[in-house]
Amino acid sequence: MSATTHGATPYYYVPAESRHPIMAAAGLFFVILGASQWINGNDWGQYSLFLGLAWWLFVLYQWFRDAAQESEGGLYSRKIDLSYRWSMSWFIFSEVMFFGAFFTALWWARAHSVPALGSLENAILWPDFKAVWPSVAAGATGSPAGIVEPFQTVGPFWLPTINTALLLTSGVTLTIAHHALRENLRGKTIAFMWITVLLGITFLCVQGYEYYHLYTDLNLKL
Repeated sequence: MSATTHGATPYYYVPAESRHPIMAAAGLFFVILGASQWINGNDWGQYSLFLGLAWWLFVLYQWFRDAAQESEGGLYSRKIDLSYRWSMSWFIFSEVMFFGAFFTALWWARAHSVPALGSLENAILWPDFKAVWPSVAAGATGSPAGIVEPFQTVGPFWLPTINTALLLTSGVTLTIAHHALRENLRGKTIAFMWITVLLGITFLCVQGYEYYHLYTDLNLKL
């Protein structure tokens, strides 16, 4: 990913055509293909999944390496810096909107939909239904004809607390790495970046175990 310059930082650097997007998309294709086949009992899906994941990570490594080389080569002006900041701002905004919609829907179901289902008209169709939250927790309803299996809610401590601590700690280590980079302390930057990466991997592992625990032990399923 490079473009021809004349020794000065361009007003707005536009990279040349790159193979990275299509190669990353190909890796993700095999990840999705493998995962979908593996969970449906096709053993060859696991090989497609791990091969696609390894390929995708390799492409990301090359992509990030090229971006770092462009930055260190003086190709990024303040306009590029501003565009990166706006991109991250819009990403955070999209996350806020997503979770805002998700939790608003949850609140609406709890505050309005469930009480409405406890009306007299619904009692004729589902006599055993109780307008409580959670509506299908253990002892809340007879769940006629086994429509929904009883489940248990997850508590705020233990696994959720550990993951929250991991997220907050990774934010601190990343901030330290950022300030070290601004002070041109390369060794310190690399060290705290690796700490951040390890915290992120630990977070993903704990999150995966938490999902497994919720699915198998607490019976939280869709």
